[in-house]
Amino acid sequence: VRWNKPVTLVAVSAEEIAVAELLKAHLEQKNISVTLQPETTARDFVKLEINSAAGSHPEGYRLTVNQNGIVIRAGTGAGLFYGVQSFIQLAGADARQIPFVEIEDQPRFSYRGLHLDVGRHMFPVDFIKKYIDLMARFKFNRFHWHLTEDQGWRIEIKKYPKLQQVAAHRNETVVGHAGKSKTYDGTPYGGYHTQDEIKSVVEYARKRFITIIPEIELPGHSQAALAAYPQLGCTGGPYQVATTWGVFENVYCAGKEETFIFLQGVLDEVLELFPSEYIHIGGDECPKTSWKKCKFCQARIKKEKLKDEHELQSYFIQRIEKYLNSKGRQIIGWDEILEGGLAPNATVMSWRGEAGGIEAAKKQHRVIMTPGNWCYFDHYQDTAANEPLAIGGYTPVHEVYSYEPVPPQLSPQQATYILGAQANLWTEYITTPAHAEYMAYPRACALAEVVWSDTKSKDYNTFINRLKANRWLLDDLGVNYAQHIFK
Repeated sequence: VRWNKPVTLVAVSAEEIAVAELLKAHLEQKNISVTLQPETTARDFVKLEINSAAGSHPEGYRLTVNQNGIVIRAGTGAGLFYGVQSFIQLAGADARQIPFVEIEDQPRFSYRGLHLDVGRHMFPVDFIKKYIDLMARFKFNRFHWHLTEDQGWRIEIKKYPKLQQVAAHRNETVVGHAGKSKTYDGTPYGGYHTQDEIKSVVEYARKRFITIIPEIELPGHSQAALAAYPQLGCTGGPYQVATTWGVFENVYCAGKEETFIFLQGVLDEVLELFPSEYIHIGGDECPKTSWKKCKFCQARIKKEKLKDEHELQSYFIQRIEKYLNSKGRQIIGWDEILEGGLAPNATVMSWRGEAGGIEAAKKQHRVIMTPGNWCYFDHYQDTAANEPLAIGGYTPVHEVYSYEPVPPQLSPQQATYILGAQANLWTEYITTPAHAEYMAYPRACALAEVVWSDTKSKDYNTFINRLKANRWLLDDLGVNYAQHIFK
C-alpha cells in the first residue's frame, strides 16, 4: 500500500478510538493528513477493531494489509495497541509505504518489564513519559518504578510531610566509584514527585497499556525515611540521608508497632495512586546487625516464637503482605524474601542469578526473572576505556539477547510460574536522561524480543540486521542510544 492522500482511521468504540488517537498523532508527525471516522468508503484506510472473536490471547492481534486496505483486529485494547506498534514498524520511517502482509502475533510472556531507579538520581516527568513511550514502542507492558532509597525518598506522602522535607534531600553525593572514592561534591541534591505528577504518569502509561508497579523499599534501603522519622529505627538515630552508594545497617525496626503503622500509612497513599495489582516491597539487602542488638526486635522474635533474624525479616514481609492482600493487592519482592520462609502469595523477582526464581517456581510461586548477568543495564556494555563510569559488570547486547527466562531445571508445569522477565536500570552512576537512554538502549530492544518472541525464531544475526534497519524507531524519539552494534 502506498499513501498519497489523506488517510482515514476507522474506529467505533471508545477503546478503539483511544488507540486510533495515538496512531493518528504518530502519522501526523510524519506529515500525513489523517481523519478519524466510524466508517469509510475510501481506499486509504486503517481499520482498528476490537472483536472478542479475534483470538483468545489477551495481548494478541491480527494485522492484514492488502489491496483493499489495512485492518488491525484484536480481542482487547492491549492487543489492538500492539498491532498498531507492529504497523508503525512496517510502515517505516516515512510511514508512506506498507507491504502486503498477514500477521498473527502474540507475546510469549505476560510480564515484559523495564525498571528505573529514581532514588539515587531523579529524572523529570517528561523523561519518565519518554521512557514509557519507548517501552510501548517495543511492547513492554510493566514499568517498575523504584521510588525510595537510602539516598532519597521520591514520592509525596501527605500524611508524612518530613518525607518531602527531609528524606527527599541529601547533603552531597560521592564523586567517582563509591568503593574507591572518599571525595564528595559538596552539593545538596534532592527532589520528589508530587502525587499529581505521579497521577499524570500513571494515566500516560495506562493509555499505552503499561502498568506501573511502584516500589517502596522495606525493611532495608530505608535510611532516608529514618532520617525523617528516626523513631522508626532500632536506635532512634540520628540518621542522615545517605550520600554514598552501598548497603547500610540502618533499617526499619521490626520490633516497634510504630514501624508498621507508618508503612501502612505510606502504602495507603501509594494504593490510591497506583491501580496495579502488584506492589513491590523490596525486601533485598537488609543487614540484620541492628536487629540483633535491638531490644524491641529481640522481644518480637521471642513473642512470635521466631528462630532468628531471618525469620524476623520473613515476619516483616508477611505482615506487610497480609495488609496489602487485605486491600486486594499482591506483593512482589526481590529474591531475599525467600529467606526465613516465603510470604504465602508473594511473587519473587530473581536478581541474584536464577536460583531464587527456580526455588520459588518449584514452590509454586510466581516469578519474574531479572538476573544480573543478563538483565542489569547499569553494567558496562563495552570494554572500551572511554565508556562512562558504571557500577561494574559487563552485559553487552548479545548477552541480553541470549537470555532464556525459563530455566531448564524446571518441569513444564513449574515453568508456568515464570511470568516473564525484566531489565533493571539502577542509577548510582546515571545522573542525566541522556545517560539513562545510553545504558537502556539498544539493550532493551534485545530484551523486548526475548520476552515477546518464541524461542524458535531466535537468531542474533537476524536480530541485529533488523535492529539496524529499524534504528529509526529510536531516532524518531531522539534517543541517545549506545552505538556499539551499529558501527
